[in-house]
Amino acid sequence: MSKSKELKLDLPSVDELFTTEEERLDANREKVQEIPLDQIEDFPNHPFKIKEDEAMMEMAESIREYGVLVPALVRQKANGSYEMVAGHRRKCASRLAGMKEIPCIVRNLTDDEATIIMVDSNLQREKILPSERAFAYKMKLDAMKHQGKKTSRPMGEKSISVNELSIEMPDSARQIHRYIRLTELIEPLLDLVDENKIAFRPAVELSYLNKDEQEQLLDAMQYEDCTPSLAQATKIKQFSQENKLSEAVILSILQEEKPNQVEKIKIPKERISKFFPKGTPEKKIEETIVKALELYQKRERQKQSAR
Repeated sequence: MSKSKELKLDLPSVDELFTTEEERLDANREKVQEIPLDQIEDFPNHPFKIKEDEAMMEMAESIREYGVLVPALVRQKANGSYEMVAGHRRKCASRLAGMKEIPCIVRNLTDDEATIIMVDSNLQREKILPSERAFAYKMKLDAMKHQGKKTSRPMGEKSISVNELSIEMPDSARQIHRYIRLTELIEPLLDLVDENKIAFRPAVELSYLNKDEQEQLLDAMQYEDCTPSLAQATKIKQFSQENKLSEAVILSILQEEKPNQVEKIKIPKERISKFFPKGTPEKKIEETIVKALELYQKRERQKQSAR
């Protein structure tokens, strides 16, 4: 090889001449960008509920005063817009605070990678509803299974299981399986679980009923103004598996006296509905009625003492 060719091979590139190693590393480093809120779409089927409650208002006030301290994580879509991966609450609070943009890190992620990050980032929150945890576990398990199909797992080895998911989660494999069962409940029943009106374990048993049976159960619960105990839910599930469940059977089971059952006074809704705005919670109605009775009792005593 000639000296001229050797010299040509040893010549540095233009980039090497005009950029330092630090600058080249910085070019590949993730940067925080200000992205307009209206260009960021929510994650598809995001399982975590974003409520404009007191905690959200406090976050909005903090953002109004100090800004968003932790950047959100997004990924860019084919049409040029963005999809939120981690930061839905920060986005909502920023909107309430009157912000037009939010600081974000843009990362190139597959659907499965984005799903796993979205679930993991939200499961770190202190308060998580049963329905949120249920759908989050299901989404992450599905993503892990999909990733497992793309990798060369040894011949005969089973696909990703709940046991593998439980290694990374605070709940045991059995408890994760119970949570995922909740995703089989119809929405009105799942709402009652979130509201602590149906206990977790009875809800898991009821998830084995088909949708029509769950609708019948919901009607019976509203008629009887009660929710099933674990023993009752187990019995209802057993009748369902034996193809013997009917509205009459459900009512019969719900009417069974529960241990330590507190006797209730039932007032037809049509008799008191005119006194309350539509959608008033039952607890609020109960408290108002009790206060009204206390006031009535106090006035009756005053009348008697004045005679």
